[in-house]
This record gives sequence, C-alpha cells and structure tokens, in this order.
Amino acid sequence: MKFLLPLLIILSIITNPIKAYSDEIILAGGCFWCLEHDLEYVEGVDFVRSGYSGGNLNNPSYENHNGHQEVVLVNYDSKIVSLDEILRLYLRNIDPLDGKGQFCDRGDSYRPVIFFQNSLEENQSNNALISASRELKVPIEEIKVEVKSKNKFWLAEDYHQNFAENNEFKYKFYRYSCGRDKRLDQLWGENSKTGNEWSK
Repeated sequence: MKFLLPLLIILSIITNPIKAYSDEIILAGGCFWCLEHDLEYVEGVDFVRSGYSGGNLNNPSYENHNGHQEVVLVNYDSKIVSLDEILRLYLRNIDPLDGKGQFCDRGDSYRPVIFFQNSLEENQSNNALISASRELKVPIEEIKVEVKSKNKFWLAEDYHQNFAENNEFKYKFYRYSCGRDKRLDQLWGENSKTGNEWSK
C-alpha cells in the first residue's frame, strides 16, 4: 500500500508529462473573454481557463461573484515560456493605470490583479510593474495593478470558455465597442499586445 501513491505519481508523469511539469498563474484584467483570448495562443501556454478568484464567496457564478474578480488561469510550460514573458504580455493587454475597472467594464470585478503563489512570483510580478511604469514613463504609484497572494480559482460556466472562438462576431463587436484595442494602442504604442522586451 505504501508504494501505491509513488507508483500513481510516476504513472501520471509518464502518461501526461506536459501537465505534470506545468506552472500556472492567475491574472485579472477586465473581461475574462478578452484576457483568455490574448494569452491562449502564446507558445508554451498549454491552456487558459476563464473563472473567478480573489473573494470569499463559494461557488461564484457570472450572476453572483461578489468580491471576486473575473480572472484567467494560465497553465504554461516554463521550459518554453517564462513567467516574465507572460507578465509582459498580460500588462500590455490591460490598462495598468486603471484600478477601478478595465475599459468599458467598471467595478471591483474588473480591476487588474496578479495572484502570486510564492515569493519568487511576487518579486517577478512587482518587477514587471516597475518595468511597465518605466516603459509608460509614469511613477510606480500610478500603476494600479494589485499583487496579492493566490486564492482559490473557480472555473466559470462552460459558455464563457473559449468565448472568442465560439462567438466570434459577438466577441469582436464587444471588444471594439468597449474600446479595448484603441486604449491599448494609445498606452503602449508599438509594444501594444506584445511580449517584446521592456523598453526603457
């Protein structure tokens, strides 16, 4: 019996090696449809799931997720893509100067948050914010992205997953009417929506 658990772990690694060695990060940046779509095609990202996190409410739903933010869980292979790269792409797909929502979506559910799970991720997240402030040429105090300890991730309803792919017209109309890309281009210029190295 004492050998059963190690045997199961070994079998899990052999049958599913990518997932066994994957890392994950939870990010909030406004509408989870958009953030999921922006991050899921990065080489080294295994999958991105939309959900809720940050609050105390159990079993949140789209109709009631009071205290939670709309988030994405990014599962990635750190041998292919680094957390630093993911954070660069994340920050250039949000407005880090807006702590009261994102674009046309306002309120606590839509404010930007990076959820770290250890001190290394916390330091990397804070360093990314410093780099973003330099690139945007604003004081660090103007960066309104919260960095906080990871909370439970609650998966959103099925119809929210892969929303951009499954509802292309509705997604594009929403994204355009919300002014997301216009604001990103205004903020970040040629680095908008990219994982390019930070400029100084």
